[in-house]
Amino acid sequence: MTSTAKYTDQSARRRLRREVPSAAAVLADEHDFRAMSRYRTFPFDDHRSYLRQMENLLRTLASQGVLTTLSLFDPVAFDKYCADLTLDPDRPESRSRYTAEVARTGATLTYQGEPLNRLLPLLIEEADRQATWDHASAVLARAGDCPECGEDLAHAAFARATQALQQLLEALGSGTHHLVCSVAAGDPSLLAVLHATAQEAARLQLAESDTLVFCTVLAAGFALRTPGGIVSRTTTSHDTTGDPAHDTVRGWSFRDAWPRALNAAEVFTAYCTDADTGE
Repeated sequence: MTSTAKYTDQSARRRLRREVPSAAAVLADEHDFRAMSRYRTFPFDDHRSYLRQMENLLRTLASQGVLTTLSLFDPVAFDKYCADLTLDPDRPESRSRYTAEVARTGATLTYQGEPLNRLLPLLIEEADRQATWDHASAVLARAGDCPECGEDLAHAAFARATQALQQLLEALGSGTHHLVCSVAAGDPSLLAVLHATAQEAARLQLAESDTLVFCTVLAAGFALRTPGGIVSRTTTSHDTTGDPAHDTVRGWSFRDAWPRALNAAEVFTAYCTDADTGE
């Protein structure tokens, strides 16, 4: 092979590499890192060093024009994955196969050169959002049909939830709204958060993914008629006099598969009670 042919082959491989995407799964916290450190073939013993090396790798791939999908590496899910497929978890190829699987089915973000310490919180948030949606969807799937009319309860509940959210946002009016929907549907309870910004003569601003999760959680509460509610906190830039306005907190509980407005005392109890401790 001549030097010219060799150079041409190397250039072709580099160009082709840019068209083959990569996937990486990161151990985001110290606890998960320690869980993987028990494996002999795991090459790191310090979490900070591991994250630094991961970021260097991601930057190198990005500098080569390689698109990399980033996901979370969950040691518990990894152990189950290996057990289900009878893989040895103490082998690099098993970790690679799991990484490819979570890139296909799990929560992911595309690496675009951001510092890893900024990207990881967003990735964790995305993973939490998908886990909530999966849980709520599973709850809805178990709702079945109405025993009296045969209607698909999940479909009807989701349509009703969409209508309820639309009416709530219309009632809240202008401002920046932070809504939390909680539904007692197993352990853990379902919890969805939605941010909405509404200004006069402007289109309501909502994140599509957050809206889908919020409506699915709300629909689960409607379909199962389980205890739940919504609390909103609205911030406005100014009141009608032009002076700074205080935040306004409102709340609703579910009754007959529809939000029922709470009074001031009930809103205070709902907003100020720790869901885990009851305090």
